[in-house]
Amino acid sequence: MTERLSARAFLTLVADDSTFTELPYPARDSKPDGPLAWQGYDASRARAAERTGEHESVVCGTASVAGTRVVLIAFEFGFLGGSLGERTGDRLEAAYTHARTHRLPVVPLVATGGSRMQEGMLALTQLQRVARQSALTREAGLPQIAALRDPTTGGGWATLGAGADVILALPDAQVGFAGSRVRPPDADPAAYRAEAQVTAGAADAVVPPTELRETLGRWLRLLTGGKATPARSPTTPEGLAPAPVPAALGSVDLPGTGWDAVRRARSVERPRAASYLDAYFTHRAAINGDRCGGADPDGMLCGFGERDGRTVAYAAQTGTATRPAGYRTAARLIRLADRLRIPVLTLVDTPGAANDAEAERQGAGAAIADLFGAVAAARTPITTLLIGEGGSGGALALAASGNTWATPDSYFSVIAPELAAAILKRPADQVEATADQLRIRPQDLVDLGVIRGIVGPEPEPEPDSPAHPRGEA
Repeated sequence: MTERLSARAFLTLVADDSTFTELPYPARDSKPDGPLAWQGYDASRARAAERTGEHESVVCGTASVAGTRVVLIAFEFGFLGGSLGERTGDRLEAAYTHARTHRLPVVPLVATGGSRMQEGMLALTQLQRVARQSALTREAGLPQIAALRDPTTGGGWATLGAGADVILALPDAQVGFAGSRVRPPDADPAAYRAEAQVTAGAADAVVPPTELRETLGRWLRLLTGGKATPARSPTTPEGLAPAPVPAALGSVDLPGTGWDAVRRARSVERPRAASYLDAYFTHRAAINGDRCGGADPDGMLCGFGERDGRTVAYAAQTGTATRPAGYRTAARLIRLADRLRIPVLTLVDTPGAANDAEAERQGAGAAIADLFGAVAAARTPITTLLIGEGGSGGALALAASGNTWATPDSYFSVIAPELAAAILKRPADQVEATADQLRIRPQDLVDLGVIRGIVGPEPEPEPDSPAHPRGEA
């Protein structure tokens, strides 16, 4: 297990040298033994202060993290288990207000056992207060990146931790809503670890302490451009250029028939999403999971990367059947990019949505609908490149209406030709002819007005460039 550091020791680990400045804290009159007159509460606070040198369970201030200015919120677990009380809520509200006033990202460094029992329901209601501050900060277009220490449980996990845009965790840290003293006695302790939360899609990555500053710095640069996010219109991101269309990495010749298009798109030699992302970005960082208990790391790659000095978000299918968690992760990515005014690139490549019984139990239809909705509602520009198979609605859900392009070794179809033939009760020897009738080749898609054009091996102009009027190959 990672060594449990004090709040200030952890701040030293994360913040650039000599950059942390503590914020002033609001004053609050206190009754003897707190609002509930809990006998011995004042004495417990005094002992905690003497032991830790702190007067509350959080330390808040501004600092630079790998060069980016942020508001840091560090929990002191040694002060009553890092629990949240009214004064904790005062400090947290002041920190979030300062972040919005000065346009700074918020980085909570969480280590807490939950709400403070000695303050009863008044302590628990601080979670509503924190959630409100987080929501206002989200609405202001400022990113929140949480680092989960040991332990992160209860309301602190369910607000500051799980409510962040990107969630990093220390190795083997205890992370879960139920703390060790309140969970069922037969519960598997492994389910309450950081690694399990990543597997379940509730956190993005496990990061060793020695790499945390660098990792936080990379995320902060990607989500802010290395500076405070400018104010923006609440309705439209005027002037935000779309992501440029990637160059084709595979075949440059167009397929002769519909079945030729299918065979080439299904070829194991065709470049996949990872190759396109590697060629497109200088560097990139992945988000993981749908925050609903699922992840699809083999079917959908999502994250943010740098291209030509600016950030572009990406959601890319990998050529396999996409799971419901993959669609939900992509929807999460698009909504986050939309809020932060970051353009999006999507890469379409799937034979279709996963259609097994487990996919239905996981809500395949609702997940695809959610992604359709996220793409349709996005105000940030979305650029789509079809790089392989475009199988039915499971592929179309990720495609931008009016700004979708295709490589020569791809196809898009209302349904796979084999399934179309089966539905039409045609024999197997009619599959190839059916593929032609469906008009699924890239050049057919241009003629039908489904895509804007076909990309070649050289980088394409910006999607709105006069060199590529809509519908021209």
